[in-house]
Amino acid sequence: MPSIFLKKGRESSLLRFHPWIFSGAVAKTEGNPAEGDIVTVYSSDRELMGCGHYQVGSITVRILAFDNSPLEPGFWEQRIAEAFDARQKTGLITGSNTNAYRLVHGEGDMLPGLVLDYYNGVVVLQAHSAGMLRERDKIVSALRRVLGNMLLAVYDKSSSTAPFKAGIDLTEGYLYKKGGFAADQSFILENGLKFRVDWEEGQKTGFFLDQRDNRALVKSCSNGKRVLNLFCYTGGFSVYAMAGGASLVHSVDSSSKAIEMTDLNIKANYSGEGGFAHNSYCTDAIDFLKNSKEGRYDLMIVDPPAFAKHRDALKNALRAYQRLNFNAISKIAPGGLIFTFSCSQIVDKISFAEAVFSAAALSRRKVRIVGRLSQPSDHPVNIFHPEGEYLKGLALLVD
Repeated sequence: MPSIFLKKGRESSLLRFHPWIFSGAVAKTEGNPAEGDIVTVYSSDRELMGCGHYQVGSITVRILAFDNSPLEPGFWEQRIAEAFDARQKTGLITGSNTNAYRLVHGEGDMLPGLVLDYYNGVVVLQAHSAGMLRERDKIVSALRRVLGNMLLAVYDKSSSTAPFKAGIDLTEGYLYKKGGFAADQSFILENGLKFRVDWEEGQKTGFFLDQRDNRALVKSCSNGKRVLNLFCYTGGFSVYAMAGGASLVHSVDSSSKAIEMTDLNIKANYSGEGGFAHNSYCTDAIDFLKNSKEGRYDLMIVDPPAFAKHRDALKNALRAYQRLNFNAISKIAPGGLIFTFSCSQIVDKISFAEAVFSAAALSRRKVRIVGRLSQPSDHPVNIFHPEGEYLKGLALLVD
C-alpha cells in the first residue's frame, strides 16, 4: 500500500478533521502511487492519520476516513447509506411531493470528489477526482444495495469535472440500467412542481438542486409581482414565481436549449389558463437587464453562472458581481425585492456581500438585507471543511 508521510507539525489540519492534504505538507512518498490510488497517510512520527485518494496537484490527498476503513469491504455501501440516512432525517425522501435531491455532496458526506444527484430513480454521478473515477464500479454496486428498487439507472457525467490529465476514459454514459428503464422518464417533482431534467445534455447534472429552498422563498414573495428571472437556465425560479401568483414572469438566458427547457417546464405546470403571464427571451441576460426600463419589475432573481473558478480570477469576478447588482438595484421598482446569488466557491460570503454593498452605494438607493441565503440540507457543509459552503445569496429590499 503506497504511503504518504507528513512533515513535522503538518498533521494539525488532519487533527482538526480537514479532509485535504496539500503538497507542501508532504515530506516523502513511499510506494510510487498512481493518480487515484488509495494511500495511507502518516504523521512524521509514523502515526496513522487516515486514508484517501492520491492525486497530482496542489491537493495531494483527499481524505476518505481518518482511519484505514476505506481498505475494508463494505466501506462504499456504508458511506452511501449514511448519506441516504441523512436525507431521510431531513424529510427529503419520505415526502411525496419531492423526488429529486443530492444524495452525496463531496466533502459534506465525507466522500471528497464525488457528487451523486438522484432524479426520480436515476442517479447522475460526477467524479471530480481520478480516485472517484476509479471507484465507479464500487459506487454503482453500493447504490444498488442501498437504494434497491428506488434505483432505475446510474449515468456517469464526469467528462467536464474529472482531471483530464489522469489518463482515464471520460466517455459519458450509463453505468447501470434496470430492465425496462427508458431515458425519457425524466420528469421530477420538486415541492409538487414538475420539471424536465436532461442529465445527458444539460448543465451540471441536469438541474440546479441547490436552489430548491430559495425557489420556495421566491414563490412565497411573488403574489401579484412582475418578476424577472435572469440566467434562468431551465426556468426553476420562473415556475415557482408563477405558482406564487406572479402577475408577469420574464425568463432570460443566452442558451436556446435552456429557453426551450424553460418553456417546456412552464407548459408542464401551466398548460392552460394563466400561461400568458410568462415570456422567455434567448439573449444575453446582462444586456437585457441594462436595456430594461426602470421600475419594470417588482422582483428579480439574479443567479449567474460562476464568474470565477480559479483564484486568479477573483478580482474580476467581484467587479462583475458589483456591476451586475448595480444594474439590478438601479432598475428594480421602488419597494422591489432582489434575490442575488454567487455560486463561485472561491468567492466567500463576505466578499460577495461587499460587492453587493458597493453596488448599493453606487446606486444611491436605500437597500436593506432581508435574508441571507445558502444551499439546502442535501448539500451539507462539513463543519471541518467550510470551503464546502459555495452557494451564497442575499435577499434585498430596495426602496
